[in-house]
Amino acid sequence: MKNIKQIGAAVIVVALLGGLTACGGMSTRQRDTAIGAGVGAAGGAAIGGNALSTLGGAAVGGIIGNQVGK
Repeated sequence: MKNIKQIGAAVIVVALLGGLTACGGMSTRQRDTAIGAGVGAAGGAAIGGNALSTLGGAAVGGIIGNQVGK
């Protein structure tokens, strides 16, 4: 079951990164925030496997992604 969660998380990350290529009008900070949120959500889903861990991962990842460029 854990392998299925990891595959699902990887698919989410790939889909997010693919979708970001269409957002050429985003600033670097916006892009980093979106990537951080996507990676955090995938990590939270892989680790916790429930909606709360996914949302928590997305929140933490988005904050980290936003602060990287400062």
